[in-house]
Amino acid sequence: MRIGIFSDTHANLEALRAALDVLERQHVDKIVCLGDTVGYGASPNECCDLVRQRAAFTILGNHDAAVSGRMDYSYYYDAAKQALDLHAAMLTPENMAWIKALPYEVREEEVSFCHGSPINIKEFDYIFSPEQAAGCLDDWEALAGVTFIGHSHLCKAFALEPESVFEVLTTKFLLRPNMKYIISVGSVGQPRDYDNRACCTVYDSLERTFEFLRVGYDIDAAADKIFSHRELERNFGNRLFFGV
Repeated sequence: MRIGIFSDTHANLEALRAALDVLERQHVDKIVCLGDTVGYGASPNECCDLVRQRAAFTILGNHDAAVSGRMDYSYYYDAAKQALDLHAAMLTPENMAWIKALPYEVREEEVSFCHGSPINIKEFDYIFSPEQAAGCLDDWEALAGVTFIGHSHLCKAFALEPESVFEVLTTKFLLRPNMKYIISVGSVGQPRDYDNRACCTVYDSLERTFEFLRVGYDIDAAADKIFSHRELERNFGNRLFFGV
């Protein structure tokens, strides 16, 4: 089965449409969203509607948990809190109910889908370095063969053995049967790896191959929507141009 996987749309409708178009051309059998459909951007309802329509299932992200009252976000910095407050007020009852019901994790055979680290899953811990991935080794037996995560907005892949971890430094690779993997799928709507293109990914469970895909989108349109909102920090639009 070919699975299209993406995360961290953050209310960027233009980027989401571009990523979904790419996945359609990849002839995936189903699409999975790893969370954070809302936060930062200007189109929370439109993105929720589209993800609900296209994804086979969606995982709860930390921004989703915040807007739906499922976590405390009082410690977030002011601009992020203000965006979350705005989105909570903007969401339709249907979209709010959908977010409130999202799961922290979905497991299908030897594959796990979650937003942050699979350890202490409700804490949304980051994994974007080998040292952080190594923190999962104590739970080696409980780890899925492949764990797909978002949250960091970075494209990172780590191969784990029972006592060691190394980073996979390529955009497409074959998963070895004697290893477990934690793969961070990047961000659709707010990349932070100095590549401003939207990111989505494809996992082929039969061939055991994985690939990062990047696609350009109308950043001007997405940023202009943010600039037009007095309650959204302008930097949320500016950073889209730089991929940070």
